[in-house]
Parts: sequence; C-alpha cells; structure tokens
Amino acid sequence: MSKEGNAYGNFASGRREFISRTGLALTGLMLSPALLHSCAPAASLAHIKGGMRGADFSLGHLLRQPGKLPAPTRTERAEVLIIGGGITGLSAKRWLQRSGLSDVVLLELENHVGGNAASGQNAVSAYPWGAHYLPIPDVRNRELLAFLQEANVITGYSADGLPIYNEYHLCHDPEERLYINGHWQQGLVPEFGVPDADRQQIARFLALVEELRHAKGTDGLDAFAIPLDRSSADEQFRQLDAITFAEYLGREGFSSPYLRWFLAYSCRDDYGATPEQVSAWAGLHYFAARKGRAHNAEQADVLTWPEGNGYLVEQLRRQTTQGIRPNTLAYQLRETATGVEVLTYDGTTKQTTRFEARKVLLATPHFVTQRLLAGLADAPQLTPAPHHAPWVIANLTVDGLPQGPGQPLCWDNVLYNSQSVGYISATHQQVTQPIGPQVITLYWPLSHPDANAARREAYQTSYNDWLQRVVAELETAHPGITPRIQHAEVWVWGHGMVAPTPGYLWGSNRQAAAQPLRNKLYFAHTDLSGISIFEEAFYQGIRAATEMLLPA
Repeated sequence: MSKEGNAYGNFASGRREFISRTGLALTGLMLSPALLHSCAPAASLAHIKGGMRGADFSLGHLLRQPGKLPAPTRTERAEVLIIGGGITGLSAKRWLQRSGLSDVVLLELENHVGGNAASGQNAVSAYPWGAHYLPIPDVRNRELLAFLQEANVITGYSADGLPIYNEYHLCHDPEERLYINGHWQQGLVPEFGVPDADRQQIARFLALVEELRHAKGTDGLDAFAIPLDRSSADEQFRQLDAITFAEYLGREGFSSPYLRWFLAYSCRDDYGATPEQVSAWAGLHYFAARKGRAHNAEQADVLTWPEGNGYLVEQLRRQTTQGIRPNTLAYQLRETATGVEVLTYDGTTKQTTRFEARKVLLATPHFVTQRLLAGLADAPQLTPAPHHAPWVIANLTVDGLPQGPGQPLCWDNVLYNSQSVGYISATHQQVTQPIGPQVITLYWPLSHPDANAARREAYQTSYNDWLQRVVAELETAHPGITPRIQHAEVWVWGHGMVAPTPGYLWGSNRQAAAQPLRNKLYFAHTDLSGISIFEEAFYQGIRAATEMLLPA
C-alpha cells in the first residue's frame, strides 16, 4: 500500500493536520449574489439534507461574561489541572500519568475531546471534521513512535530498527490526484499540460527542497526539523523567518505560475494562509522537515483513517484513563499560596465548582489564555498576536462521483486554481470499497489577510449559501454530481489554526510565552509552536508535562 512516486520524486504533498484549533481569499469568500447564481449548478439543491455543524459557542462565550455564572457550590482538589482537551492537553495528561502522576483532571469546553481533530459518523462511514492524517514520522521522534506502537499503528520493528506500520493505517493506493486542464493527473505537483520551462522551475525547486532536507547548521542540528524546536539555530536558516515565502520565491527566481500555485496550495493546506502571509522559513519547512523512515513505507507516505485524526484522539483518550471532564468551562484563575484556584462551570449540571490545584496547565489557544489570565500582570504575551485562519469543512454523502478522464478517484483529490484545497474520500480506507454511497470531505481555508473579517463573514453565511458554494466547487470537476449528493453538513472553524507569519517562529516572544510562571502555571499549545500539526501538538504536551514534573 505504499505511495507510488510521480515524475517529480518522493515529495510529501498531501494535506497537513489542522490542528489543536485551526484561508479562501476574500474574493472567493465574499461572493456577490449574482456571481453565486452564475456559478450555481442548474439542478436544484432541495433534495440535499443536512445543516450546519460546529462548536457550541453558548458555553464558550460565557468566558466573556463570568459575572453571569452562579457562585461555586462545591470544591474539588487535584495535583494538576489541565484546561483544554485538544491533542496537546491529552498528550500532557498521558505523559503525566506514565510518569506516575495519577491525580490529574482535564477540563474540556466541548462535549468531546480532540479539538480540531474532531470526527463524526453516519450510516455510511466515519469521517473527519478537521485534521485527517499523519505523515510517516522521523525515527528520531521516539516519543511519538512509542505512542503509535501503543495505538497498534506500529506493529513492531525490523532487524535494522525501522518501524513496521500496520498496513490498514497506511494510506491505500491510489493516494492523490490533481484536476488540471480538464484531466485528472496522478500526484499533486502540476504536470499534465505544463510547459517545459515551468517543469524546469519545478524540478529546480524540488532539488532545493532535497538539499534542505539534508542540510545541517553549524550546531549540527537539522536545518528544518519536527518538532521545530529541534531545528538548527544557525542564522543562515533562521533569517528566512524574517521575510515572506513569496518574497523568497521572487528573490530566487521561482516565477512559474504552476509552481507558485502548488506552493500556495501547500501553504493554505498546512497553515490556512498564503505565501504572502507566511515566513520563508515556514514555507520551506513544509517540504524540508519531513524525514520519515519505515520498513514498509516510503518517506512521503501517510497514515490515515476514515475518521481522520479522530482515531489518534481516541487512542490518546484511552491511554489517559479517567479524569476527563467534558462540557466544562474554566473561567477564572487566581494564584494562591499553595497553587492555583480555578472556577469552572459545568454546562450539563449548570453548577459552578471551585478547583484547587497545585499546578495548572493551560493547553488553550493564546486568545483564550489571555482571557483566563486577565488579572495577572505578568501574563505571557505573543506579539503580534497569532494569526488564526478560519476554515470551512463540508462532509457530503454521495451515491456516486461522475469522473472525467485520467486518474480514478483517490484518497486526496485536488482542483487546480480552486478556492478549496480539495476533498478526501473518507471511505477510501475501508477494507472493502463501498458499492453504494460514500462520504467525501471538502476542505476550504479562508485565507484573507484580515482573519477577523473572514471569520465574521463565515459565521454570517447561511447553510444554504455554503452548500451552494460547495456544490459549485465540486461541479467544476464532477459535472452532474449535484443530483447525486444525498446529504451535506458544513462546519465553520472560526480559529482553525495558527499561521507562521514572518518573525513569529524565531522571534523571542513565542519561546518566552511558553515559560512557566512560579512553578504554578504552565503553557502548551500549537500557538506556542507556530505550526498546527499533530506532531507539534503532541510535543507541546510532553514539553509542558516534563516541566511540571521538575522539582521546584
């Protein structure tokens, strides 16, 4: 089930993880009614059932109005209290428990853990609502490999020490295709109908990526690594964080529209932002940091499941045993002589509880952390504030996909020059391919520079309008698909993922904001990495948990 290389070599080009909280240009987002109707399919959408899905904002918005909440009626105590049940919070709880600390309580605002690695299921298949795959990890990431072995994703090791992956979890062939010039080509790097001059630029960029993948700094560390904190501090590489990826590409003479499209797709796919918004270091990291090795998989292979990274969420949840409190809002923190007092509100019982903990980990995005620490003079600051791009995800149940010429349906299906970043087939990983209906998941980042404006517009757009846009998007590559759509649900992620804007990754603020305060308050989230992928969220949890276990 290994991925077959295309003409441009082993190149990790799939969609990356949303991550512990997850950009369509505004020209595509704020479509005028006339344009909407002009691109709408001729067939009626009335037969399509479904509606809007998403986080329950009613509980989270109480954080802005804590005075409306009732006084506490009971007090609980814990050695450690973790606020936030995304990948980072779950990873921290797992690490603490494996280190012998069992008195750990985790609070999660939603009625489920996992953050933007959430998943759903219908009668046809499970499907992702966010992050949906994990690239084959670097064998030096021992903590992650150990977790994957516990989750039966790794079944053992070969004689030469390379992990052996469970074949079910490796993405099945055919893996990915691109709809370009009216044809489905294999792989996502533009090739079909691409002029020779553009092919030469693409080949030059891939050669550069291969060189950077093996590059090391004067400190002996990889120029680009995952987790990124293990990357070289050599200034020849880190200076790339000061300019945009677009500036770097212009400086290096990469002007091919086909190459520039592919690099824009990659940035929007992993960061929810464009090359004009992310740093050159981040843009190159996307390609040069992947160094996975395995006994039965190639470097560019990925692990995936019908429910996406919801599978990994469930494995983390099982490994953290008890002490998870869903549907619970933490809304006020106060330092005490012996630790931290936290007021929490249970959205189910409508009661407030006072938690007394010796240590508290805030595994929350920065904008939530700031609200929780509003009364603390030395609360950590990220300046400028992280750029969080909103995303729209649509899960559609279809009884067939009209196919054009070229490569047949793959796991990952991308449309050239599209506003979305394509769709995956959630049913692709089923051992027996379905004869009848199947589920596809469409990903649509809203990459406008003004994330707040994009966020407001996304929330104000009705289900019917989103459905019309999603169906029009699919009709471009699958004419006649509209009557075959049975059901469609749409989820808007307001703060989908952090974007590594210039200066964010290697400025002093990010690392300073991760430092604990007085051995009481600790911080971990992909906002403190600057890149929202599963590996970073997992690492952040272990980093903070390790700090908590150090003697005072």
